[in-house]
Amino acid sequence: MRRLITLLTLSILFNTATWAQHSYSIPAYTGYAVPAEIEEEGLFQEGKGLQNWTDLQQEIHYFFYLRKTGKLTLEVSVKNIQAGSLISVEIANKSFRVAIPQSNDFQKKYVGEVTIKDSGFYSIKIKGLKKSGKIIADLASIELNGSAAAGIHFNKKARRNAASVHLRYPISDTTRLIAFYNEITIPENADIVHSYYMSNGFSRGYFGIQVNSENERRVIFSVWDAGNEAVSRSKVADSNKVILLAKGDGVFAKDFGNEGTGGHSHWVYPWKAGITYKMLVTALTDSASETTTYTGYFFLPEQQKWKLIASFRAPKDGKPLRNLYSFNENFVGINGQIQRYAYFGNQWGQRENGTWIELTESRFSYDATGKAGDRIDFGGGMEGGMFYLWNGGFKPTNTHFADVFTRPAKYNKPTIDFTKNADSVKQASIDQQLIFSAIKQKRIDTMGNRSGVYYHIMKEGTGNAVSVTDTVTVFYKGYLLKDGTVFDQTKEKPATFPLNRLIKGWQLGLAQMKLGSKIQLIIPSGLAYTIRSRSQLIPPNSVLVFEIELVSLKSKVEN
Repeated sequence: MRRLITLLTLSILFNTATWAQHSYSIPAYTGYAVPAEIEEEGLFQEGKGLQNWTDLQQEIHYFFYLRKTGKLTLEVSVKNIQAGSLISVEIANKSFRVAIPQSNDFQKKYVGEVTIKDSGFYSIKIKGLKKSGKIIADLASIELNGSAAAGIHFNKKARRNAASVHLRYPISDTTRLIAFYNEITIPENADIVHSYYMSNGFSRGYFGIQVNSENERRVIFSVWDAGNEAVSRSKVADSNKVILLAKGDGVFAKDFGNEGTGGHSHWVYPWKAGITYKMLVTALTDSASETTTYTGYFFLPEQQKWKLIASFRAPKDGKPLRNLYSFNENFVGINGQIQRYAYFGNQWGQRENGTWIELTESRFSYDATGKAGDRIDFGGGMEGGMFYLWNGGFKPTNTHFADVFTRPAKYNKPTIDFTKNADSVKQASIDQQLIFSAIKQKRIDTMGNRSGVYYHIMKEGTGNAVSVTDTVTVFYKGYLLKDGTVFDQTKEKPATFPLNRLIKGWQLGLAQMKLGSKIQLIIPSGLAYTIRSRSQLIPPNSVLVFEIELVSLKSKVEN
């Protein structure tokens, strides 16, 4: 008899130890409200759990991954200062009713037991059936016990964002790129609020499309300052700050911080899921000043025109585009349980000599949330000739860190025509106001205009007028109307050009000249370089002033 009691005691102790080994507590602050809470409500608070849950139409969801099968029992640690609240708890297609105890302190309440037949992601859905007083219930934790709980994975941290995932496009160290082109498509129903789908990333910045709210979407282009300040731009030395050179009509530009610092720009635009958008970043380098001008352009499919977003000059750089990448980001965690998806295709880089190379390889990676193992629901790959990324949704991953994907070459290099400018009408009005203001201030003089080019003949010439097919030899000086910055000029020797290869403003303006004449031209941006970032000294949308002396000309027949 004594031997039987001893065996029973050992059996109880063994079962108790096994039970404890497979007992896990999921903090209540790691859940998700459906519909999502207002961010400021503080429904989920680290160390406090779920609080102020009042809406009977709002469910609370928890997610975890089970590696084992078998029995799984549930308990909840709950309270309400008033009696009478009732909730239902659903898991693995079984639903249990739980009466909330009246208490000032959290109490554990047994929910029920289910049998787990397959490994995978599971969810717990808690619904309010009856509310007593102001709240349905406060919840501190969910307790999971049993053999199926062995090796369970769940996010223990209060940060509920899905892990950010990236694609990096490798290029050789000797390849000097001045442009990075990419196309992005967000599938139907994957355009989730609090998502940033970044298409054209590079070492100093990023460019993509964002869902800010149910009513607002943005195109975002930002460039980081030099230095190591991570939070406050007020602490950044002026010599390290990027400078805004130009922005498109309706584009908002400001400083940013808290993720590094720099210059931010965004344009509110109702982009749509299911439509492919083309994006381009260009880089103009100046090794002497160690600066690079980065400019972001967005193609509007409904207008078939390019939109300038912004142009920034980055200090302590002087290098071409490098470290090219794309990513998916869930930047607010209140809906981090929802899956986000994006396709990226037809990537190209342009060399300094103007030739294009197709980028057909990408490498997968993820952020600190993924590296720490807090979230394991993410992936990427190649499908239908395009790379894709996904995160969230509590689906099994299909990738590993540093996996390499290759897509088939499309041989469809981009054709960029900046004369198709979405802001051309608005910009023409801005240019005209600038010119009229300069005339009023007597900074420039004019005798009139020809097809939009204002001119002043400073010295009359003789002979035949210049034809657009002529080759001209000239002395010239070019500067910006805005601030007088000289961007180019001849010195001891004149320069020779075929006129039909020059900007439209020169072609129109030189038609007023004869041999030996001297003229001043005021050229609106639409007849100059439009939204192109032409050089370090000529920002997009610049009104140009040229003083030109015609030394000689040769007609096409003479040539």
